[in-house]
Amino acid sequence: MEFTPGPAVHRVLCADCGTPIVPNSANLCVACLRNTVDITEGIPKQASVSFCRNCERFLSPPTSWSLARPESQELLAICLKKLKGLNKVRLTDAHFIWTEPHSKRLRVSLTIQKEVLTATILEQVFEIEYLVQHGQCPDCAKLAAKNTWKGLVQVRQKVPHKRTFLYLEQLILKHGAQKDTISIKEVRDGLDFFYSSRSHALKMVEFLAGVVPIRTASFKYTYSVEIIPICKDDLVCVPLKQARAMSNINPLTLCSRVGNSIHLLDPSTLQSCEITAPTYWRAPVDSLATVTDLVEFTVLDVEPSGVTRGKWVSADAQVALSGAFRSSGLKEDDGMMDHENSSLANQIFHTRTHLGGILQPGDSVLGYFLSNSNFNSEDFAALPSHRIPDVILVKKAYPNRRKKTKTRNWKLRSIAKEAGEEGETGAGRGVVGRMGGRDQKKVEEDYELFLRELEEDEEMRGAVNLYKAKSDLPGAGSGLAGGKTRRKAHFDMDVDEGHAPQQEPASTDTEEVEEPDFPEVKLDELLEDFDEMTLDEQAS
Repeated sequence: MEFTPGPAVHRVLCADCGTPIVPNSANLCVACLRNTVDITEGIPKQASVSFCRNCERFLSPPTSWSLARPESQELLAICLKKLKGLNKVRLTDAHFIWTEPHSKRLRVSLTIQKEVLTATILEQVFEIEYLVQHGQCPDCAKLAAKNTWKGLVQVRQKVPHKRTFLYLEQLILKHGAQKDTISIKEVRDGLDFFYSSRSHALKMVEFLAGVVPIRTASFKYTYSVEIIPICKDDLVCVPLKQARAMSNINPLTLCSRVGNSIHLLDPSTLQSCEITAPTYWRAPVDSLATVTDLVEFTVLDVEPSGVTRGKWVSADAQVALSGAFRSSGLKEDDGMMDHENSSLANQIFHTRTHLGGILQPGDSVLGYFLSNSNFNSEDFAALPSHRIPDVILVKKAYPNRRKKTKTRNWKLRSIAKEAGEEGETGAGRGVVGRMGGRDQKKVEEDYELFLRELEEDEEMRGAVNLYKAKSDLPGAGSGLAGGKTRRKAHFDMDVDEGHAPQQEPASTDTEEVEEPDFPEVKLDELLEDFDEMTLDEQAS
């Protein structure tokens, strides 16, 4: 095969350095051409970006403020918009160069191309340094001026406890419904949420309608939201006429679950029904008794009748008041209730319950003692006496475990306020317990009851976020003490330790064994708490 040589490439010497090069219009090599022509001319090597420390947003030219994380694509786009003359060259690459987080500097590496001579394209890499200037966005400036809200959501529930709002707070945190709130203030029967826009207030109302049964009313810029005053485990007496309309359910029911509607359960037959918010407000019904009226009983015998609906087991149970059949000398100064010192103290009660699947003889159980109760209710008075049981059991109790001072291995987050903000009165459970004059002991009792409900109700626990507790957090051994607070925005995520309050240690001579079926929170249910403050401290 005959070899055919390629066309000869003619080369010339560079006019400056004499290096042989392919001929071009300037007769210069690339190095000399870069020394002669600067394609970055007209592009500033230093610039500044505005950052609002309150809402953590950057100024995106010309006037909009955008949320951007460090070294993100959004922040890079904001930085490139600040450069003048970039439209005269071709940008081929741009990326951040790492800088110290506290240096208030951003470094960006750019690679650009430009045609400098006929058919001659030059590429150059250079850096630009940005100075982060702290300021206030217009929204935060209005907030600092106070009384600038344009939307108000007033959430109320007329009940003597705050457990509903503690649970509602966790739902708000899990779904991020608090991100548009500029302020939260606690009032007597609920909370007030303030917003800078009416659309944000309407969004909050829609969220509340999806998680709790409510009715709403509006006037100008204020939206009033009232939550149905019935909570989980409450004893409810439905009027006879209304009970017949609801599949002829027994009028005396327990509230088994609260979502955007109320679920009622007849513990004797396991029949259940659902009451939506519009149906309830057409004929409101109040609770006969709440969890604060529960009495502790001891299970003497239980006879399950089989599995029903895969969740509850109907059973006939025999119970007696806790501490029954003890000698009188042991309970003279025992702090017992009046009915425990009466003839009812040693009486055995027969009842039908929905807890047959979890109760065993010797267990402790909480229930409503109807034989010793007097309710101011016409609906309850209208019930035939044979349809009113002596005792209605509600849930299993764990008195031996509650006597221990063992801390929980999980914690919650809460919506905290900055110090000095309107409505701030010191320590509390997030937005609950901060109103001046409230009984802090009652607040802590409500919070402890809420934590117990999370432990004992897996379905309720699945609706909120639980985090792994760190034993080295400040106040870890003080029960309800909150963790560190980082000044971040109008709202911060303040860590609430899920510990029980410190109690007196049990007597050593009457040491009791813990219940083996105590509902421990499993490790796989807990989330890692990536505390941004801790990360910043480690970086520094």
